[in-house]
Amino acid sequence: MQRIPEPELMNDPEQAQAYANADFSEPHNHFIDLFRQHFPGIAIGGTVLDLGCGPADISRRFARAFPRCVIHGVDGAANMLQLGQKANERDQLADRIELYQRQLPCAALPLAGYDVIISNSLLHHLHEPMVLWRSLKQYANPGAAIFIMDLLRPASSDDAQKLVTEYAGDEPEILRKDFLASLYAAFSLEEVRQQLADMQLSHLQVTDVSDRHLIIYGYLP
Repeated sequence: MQRIPEPELMNDPEQAQAYANADFSEPHNHFIDLFRQHFPGIAIGGTVLDLGCGPADISRRFARAFPRCVIHGVDGAANMLQLGQKANERDQLADRIELYQRQLPCAALPLAGYDVIISNSLLHHLHEPMVLWRSLKQYANPGAAIFIMDLLRPASSDDAQKLVTEYAGDEPEILRKDFLASLYAAFSLEEVRQQLADMQLSHLQVTDVSDRHLIIYGYLP
């Protein structure tokens, strides 16, 4: 199935609210479990960069899993960040999660470099995927841990529709439409590996972890 890009930002108020209200506990908890699995015993006590944080659900789960870290969440959608800030305050995590409205590529972040960079479901939104890999090189400290999870493009439109029915069949229509568009916009394993090779990042590992997700992980030299 050929890739069809979707809008880079999810900033429509209805869209942002539907996304913030949705129950992503299964894939987002899986994100945390996979991070622990691929970085066993890692001690995280500094500041973590979360690229494309949206309403910061992953940021909050990561903050609970690693209570000694601070997180800088970055996203281009103001409405998503507003909802994320409210949830951070509700969960008493606003002192550990700082949110910044930035759209990659961005000239400046609060810190010049980070020892841990995470990202969930950002890659498929980017019209130019190399923006993400250049940002990693720009903001990752030497030896930084990198963990990225994203959608995996199905082989056919029929497969894409089956995934929407299975995993979003009971969700509001706006989420079903967004999920289908995101599946069309996602990359294949081979495409991601080629992107990494082109950016001299082939030491990062790429693998599928479900019928709809892939991960990219490893340490920068």
